[in-house]
Amino acid sequence: MGKVKGGMKCVKYLLFIFNFIFWVVGSMVLAVGLWLRFDSTTTSIFEVESSPTTFFIGVYILIGAGTLIMLVGFFGCCGAVRESQCLLGLFFSSILVIFAAEVAAGVFGFMNKDTIVSEIKDVYTSAVKDFNQDYSSNHTLTVFHEELKCCGDGTLDRDTNVGRLCTKGDEKSCLVAIEEFFNGKLYIIGYVGIGIAGVMIIGMVFSMVLCCAIRNSRDVI
Repeated sequence: MGKVKGGMKCVKYLLFIFNFIFWVVGSMVLAVGLWLRFDSTTTSIFEVESSPTTFFIGVYILIGAGTLIMLVGFFGCCGAVRESQCLLGLFFSSILVIFAAEVAAGVFGFMNKDTIVSEIKDVYTSAVKDFNQDYSSNHTLTVFHEELKCCGDGTLDRDTNVGRLCTKGDEKSCLVAIEEFFNGKLYIIGYVGIGIAGVMIIGMVFSMVLCCAIRNSRDVI
């Protein structure tokens, strides 16, 4: 078996270090995805009746990508150490697929950002209307008020039926609070995705350079 020499040895070890970092990044992406999925505030809001599932689609993609990145990072480490063209080729192909999935998820998330926020706002305003008709149906409103620390839709006061459900000191409109909360969550997903995409490009370049060097060294032998 031909062994890479000279500058390619440096590329080999850089690729190993990169893949270890890539594995750590995968762990972090998985952790962020699980946090977004099981965060008590997010979970409470999306468990209410008629809540949309668009937000969680992006989160599940993030969890899947994190798990796959960890696995691919392991393959990359093994491929670099063993100088295996097969493992390096598998690593490159997997990175390419993940990269395409990340781009698709990012485009999907940002194109549907306003839709997600609008749907959640509709859930809240519908709950306000329902409460005005049936005072016992206040679970949805209570979840929003307690989790987002808000009160009403900006037009209500403390003397109204909905206003009486609010916690003392919570003056922010729930429609504003919803927009701020979910915009913040979606930007986290977007920034994580952009960071991963940049790391992936570097990994693909390193793997191809090392793979070509291994093939050339074998041809010489």
